[in-house]
Amino acid sequence: MAKIGFIGTGIMGKPMAQNLQKAGHSLFLSSHHAAAPAELVAAGAVALATPAEVAQEAEFIIVMVPDTPQVESVLFGEQGVAEGLGPNKVVIDMSSISPTATKAFAEKIERGGAAYLDAPVSGGEVGAKAATLSIMVGGQAQAFERALALFQAMGKNITHVGGSGDGQTAKVANQIIVALNIQAVAEALLFAAKNGADPARVREALMGGFASSKILEVHAERMIKGTFDPGFRINLHQKDLNLALQGARELGINLPNTANAQQVFNTCQALGGGNWDHSALIKGLEHMADFSIR
Repeated sequence: MAKIGFIGTGIMGKPMAQNLQKAGHSLFLSSHHAAAPAELVAAGAVALATPAEVAQEAEFIIVMVPDTPQVESVLFGEQGVAEGLGPNKVVIDMSSISPTATKAFAEKIERGGAAYLDAPVSGGEVGAKAATLSIMVGGQAQAFERALALFQAMGKNITHVGGSGDGQTAKVANQIIVALNIQAVAEALLFAAKNGADPARVREALMGGFASSKILEVHAERMIKGTFDPGFRINLHQKDLNLALQGARELGINLPNTANAQQVFNTCQALGGGNWDHSALIKGLEHMADFSIR
C-alpha cells in the first residue's frame, strides 16, 4: 500500500481521500490552508503542518484545489510541496486548471527529480463519493503506471491521454461539451414550456430518442423540479470555460457556442447564483425570457 499526501479535502477531495483510505493506503494531510477533516484523521490519516512536510513523508502527493493560483501556491509557495520532494516521488494534480500553466509546473517539478501527472476528474461529488470518476491523465507513461492503482481506487474510466497538460486539455474539452449540453437541454425545455407543453413529459419523450443524454436524464430533472443545490457550482464551470476561451485565444480559434454559454452563466452569476448547480443555467434563460418552466 502507498503513502499518499492529499492536499485539498473539500467537496470533491474529501470523498476521494476517503476512497483511498478504504483501499488501504496511508494518508498524510496538510493543515496549512485548512484544518484536516476529522473523519479522515479518525480513520488514520496523519495531519501535518505544511505541504512540504506532506511531500517529505509521502511517495505520491495529490493536489485537489479550486484553480491555477491555488495549485501554484501549494506546489511552489512558502513551505510548498516542491520543498519536500526528491527522486521517486510523484506529484498528481487532480484539480482542473490551465493546461499551459500545467506544462510549466510539470517542468519545474521534474527538474527536481520527481514525476508530475495532471489528472483532472469528471463526475462531480456523486462520482467522487461512489469512486466512479472519469480521470484524464497527462504525463509520463511510467509515472501513470505507478499511480494507476490510486486512480482505480477513485474512478472507473481512467485514460492516459498523453504528455503533460493533455489531461487538463481533455478536462477543458469535457467542460465545453457539458456546458453546451446543459444549455441545449435548458433551451429545449424553455421552448416546450413556453409553448404550453409539460416539460416533464417532453423530457420523458426525448429520453427514448436520439436526444437522450446524461444531461437530459439528470440535469433536466433538476431544472423541472428547481433543485439547484450544487453538485458542481456555476462559478467553477465559469472558471473552466474561461480556461477554454483563454486557450482558444492562444490557439487563434473561435469557440462561439462556448462563449455564449459563458454569457448565460454570467447572467446567473449576476442573479446571485454563482453557487447554484450548473444545471441552474436555465434560470439565466428564464430571466431573459421573463418566464419560468416551473
